[in-house]
Amino acid sequence: MTTEEKMNSINKTARIAGALYLIIAIAMGFSFTVAYESLIVPGDATATANNIIASESLFRIGFVGDSVTFLAEIVLVVLLYVLFKPVSKTLSLVAALFRLAMTVMQGTNLLNKVVALLLLSGADYVTVFEPDQLHALVLLFLKAYEYGALIWGTFFGLHLLVLGYLLFNSGYFPKIIGVLFVFASLGYLIDSYGHLLLPQYTEIYTVVVWATVPAEMVFALWLLIKGVNVEKWEKRALESA
Repeated sequence: MTTEEKMNSINKTARIAGALYLIIAIAMGFSFTVAYESLIVPGDATATANNIIASESLFRIGFVGDSVTFLAEIVLVVLLYVLFKPVSKTLSLVAALFRLAMTVMQGTNLLNKVVALLLLSGADYVTVFEPDQLHALVLLFLKAYEYGALIWGTFFGLHLLVLGYLLFNSGYFPKIIGVLFVFASLGYLIDSYGHLLLPQYTEIYTVVVWATVPAEMVFALWLLIKGVNVEKWEKRALESA
């Protein structure tokens, strides 16, 4: 492979990774805020169940957003490993495995939403429950879905921490993005463990998580617009060979 081909290849990898970041942000944002959170009435199982029944198509479309998210994540895991292995093959693999574990949990966690939908399907096997019991069960599985997100959030937080270190030490990406990733990591870990240990401060954790959004968006835009400093990437690759 010539130098020019190598430059084109690594920058193509960077731009695909940037595009995937944006696709994931849009798909996840839609599936959680529009197709899920907008239908949930906190503490009111019956109102929540009625909202899902009335907007079943929207709730189902949310599954598409969820599936696009974790399928894109699998590809992104590989691309990020390629981009950062010149810094440290070991740490790049650790970051990849943390994100892959998160992705597996995202897919598995969808079963909670599937069960909630099945409970509201009107099938014969759910008629043994009284309406109030049925609605309570729906809310229970939706709560399980939310706690599942907190669990995969711990893996994501650790991924961001390792990736932040790799970004900071890469030499071919701005150090400030690495710093943003470390802060984002702390935000996710605070959110996940905070909900489990001190659930009374939910509002604070929500603000903390939203404050982490700029980190990956800045990185996504950098990958799309600037790409990689290929000369420095290649130098690190030769050093680590």
